[in-house]
Amino acid sequence: MASFPPLDNDRLLRTARGEPTDCTPVWMMRQAGRYLPEYQAIRKEHSFFEVVETPELAAEVTIQPVERFSLDAAILFCDIMVVPEAMGLTVKMVSGQGPTFPKPLTTPDEMERLVEPDVESALGHVFEALTVTRHELAGRVPLIGFSGAPWTLMAYMVEGGGSKSYRAARRWLYRHPDASKALLQRTTDVIVEYLIRQVDAGAQMLQVFDSWAGLHTPENFRTFCLPYLAEIATRVKAAHPDVPLVIFAKGAHYALDALADTDYDVISLDSTMDPDAARGTVGDRAVLQGNLDPCALYAPPDVLRREVQHMLAGFGSHHHIGNLGHGMLPDHDPEHARVFVDAVHEHSRHMRTV
Repeated sequence: MASFPPLDNDRLLRTARGEPTDCTPVWMMRQAGRYLPEYQAIRKEHSFFEVVETPELAAEVTIQPVERFSLDAAILFCDIMVVPEAMGLTVKMVSGQGPTFPKPLTTPDEMERLVEPDVESALGHVFEALTVTRHELAGRVPLIGFSGAPWTLMAYMVEGGGSKSYRAARRWLYRHPDASKALLQRTTDVIVEYLIRQVDAGAQMLQVFDSWAGLHTPENFRTFCLPYLAEIATRVKAAHPDVPLVIFAKGAHYALDALADTDYDVISLDSTMDPDAARGTVGDRAVLQGNLDPCALYAPPDVLRREVQHMLAGFGSHHHIGNLGHGMLPDHDPEHARVFVDAVHEHSRHMRTV
């Protein structure tokens, strides 16, 4: 592993390990990207995937919000679609549609088109971006790496792009359960190696995004999500036992108890989940992260501060990482992001003194 500058602000990592801190650490999903004018300036000159695949540009975009706000972490500017790309599928970023697959997997026979990638070669630009970013951060805050979860990646690979119901992908689960499990396992194997190498390259915490977990019945979640999520955590922890792991299974309220029994250190809650109820389910088995409604950032600053105070009260005195219940939105005002970040620090400090 490379030698990096010492870390000045380790508030996030200490909280993830269940250690005391002076205030609640905070970062935001999608904090680097389209709502920032400095990012938009870069995108006028470079395509989305050009930014992702150019380590210096990815590092610059990753650090932009750290330069603006008093964040407790940077999260690498990348995309979950780099894993399907590494497995041999073509992904295009279409304006107004998001990621699209010109040739999705329409039948199990088409799984023959997938390759077993040399992760170091296929995703080397991600690892280089992590290393460059870690050096350029100079120890200001920890650097978070991430991956999409097996089911969420399968949903895109089969559906061909974004969807409200992902019915084509979910149809696979019922019509082709064995092929679905084979695809999920192949994807899991790539994700595990990918995440392990991210830590080798400089990531200090890892998050797994299962954005479409909430589409499942509880039984299908136990069959097609949970085993692979658990395997990822177990295998990555075996390689890097001291690196905190976060799972974000959006919409899967019923899964909190099962997820708390895995090797993830932190469970991230979406905005529809009640923090107090989640803590009652999870207990002390995991730290909780989240979960302000991203649309609260449209509120006037005084209202936004009250929303933050309400969120913090819901999580109480337990270890908690402040975040949104999903990602930043394209038309968010950066100054409202600043209000959110500062309010989490200010109110949590006050809570610790009362």
